[in-house]
Amino acid sequence: MNLESTAIPGTANERSQSSWLSWLLVSFLIYVLLAAVGAIGSGFKAAAGSNAQELFAFASNPGIALIIGVVATALIQSSSTVTSIIVGMVAGGLPIAIAIPMIMGANIGTSLTSTLVSLGHIRNGEEFRRAFSAATVHDSFNILAVAILLPLELLFRPLATASEFLAGLLVSDASVSMSGMNFMKVLLSPASDMLKASVAWLPGIWSGVALILIGIGLILLVVTQIGKVLRTLMVGRAMNILHTAVGRGPASGMASGTLITVLVQSSSTTTSLIVPLAGTGVFSLKQVYPFILGSNIGTTITALLAATAINGAAATVALQIALVHLLFNLLAIGMIYVLPLLRQVPVRMAETLAMQAQRNKGYVAAYIGGVFFALPLMMVGLSRLL
Repeated sequence: MNLESTAIPGTANERSQSSWLSWLLVSFLIYVLLAAVGAIGSGFKAAAGSNAQELFAFASNPGIALIIGVVATALIQSSSTVTSIIVGMVAGGLPIAIAIPMIMGANIGTSLTSTLVSLGHIRNGEEFRRAFSAATVHDSFNILAVAILLPLELLFRPLATASEFLAGLLVSDASVSMSGMNFMKVLLSPASDMLKASVAWLPGIWSGVALILIGIGLILLVVTQIGKVLRTLMVGRAMNILHTAVGRGPASGMASGTLITVLVQSSSTTTSLIVPLAGTGVFSLKQVYPFILGSNIGTTITALLAATAINGAAATVALQIALVHLLFNLLAIGMIYVLPLLRQVPVRMAETLAMQAQRNKGYVAAYIGGVFFALPLMMVGLSRLL
């Protein structure tokens, strides 16, 4: 009896120690994942950042502006970066009518990251189907939102009118710049500096290309490892804690997605973290859906902070376009998620895409290349010719 009583606590201690070590490993892997996502963005900025910004000069009409928003965000891997650039451009004279479709395009382009993260599960058919559906529900919702709201905006200008009214109420002469408030940048700077230093010896744009490849490779490796660790950890009380944040219901999930994205200032990062949890079966697509919509709201904080850096005569229009980003996402949720008729449309789109991707992996490459790069660039080229 004494032997049993002494053995059981020992076993419990070992399990407790193993659990903490596993959570430390998950924390480290998440840190590496965040650094990898940042590396991809830094790589694109180094390889094509200036060219991506020059793309904005081709925005001669709302349709092209939308496409440029998609491509630029897919290249830079950060809707926060693109919307911040757009805020500055509006302050410099870019018409609101052109900037609004760019903002909408940025919403579509930012969903590429989570789609890339889902590829970490590609070796396991069922996991990959779940992960890919969780990633592409983001794409599907944002594409549907643009399909509905862009024509309405062109016809009736609800976003431009509402944002202009709110900006007029909120702008004051005592503008205070908070654009530097990003604790994640400080936290990740050691890893980012290390990754940049590892490719600094390469000439020209090749350092950026190498950084992109390293980032993608790290994402694929880390997601696989996170999946393995989570399968052993996501049980019992740990499962309950996570479900308290995301699994309790749509309102809780949406609030969690918003809060986490505000803290990390990146919807790409937030959705990249939830996709592995969906792939391993911790959360269902129904639970992930509102969380991702919350990330759409949370990512608007960066442009709002950037707008506070603008003062003088341009302050109102800068804040206006930042508010457009927020209002667009709120209105999209109100029209699509709240209405039962449209709520399941993005889910069905994502599930169909995931089933096709599970059957034929070539479909994945065609989808990513076609939706985010080939088709938009082809449309830009045709528009220039015509």
